Amino acid sequence: MQLSPKHQEYWRKNLLITAVLLGIWFIATFVVGWNARELNTISFLGFPLGFYMAAQGWLIIYVLIIGAYALYMKKLDKTYDVDEGEQE
Repeated sequence: MQLSPKHQEYWRKNLLITAVLLGIWFIATFVVGWNARELNTISFLGFPLGFYMAAQGWLIIYVLIIGAYALYMKKLDKTYDVDEGEQE
């Protein structure tokens, strides 16, 4: 099946936002986790920053990534007229 230029542009934008959010996920998870010992020298809300990121910070970042993706895709779906409309 051949995709129209409109569909190709839609999927290109979808892949771009996915790549950007996966990059943020990678940095938040692996880069910050790899440097946890150095982060523990910094205190955040009375806890070492490395501990705080493992206990709460990553969860907050993951929820923000999911929310950003959902909002962006909802806008993109409406722009390209592929939204499913109101769900009941």
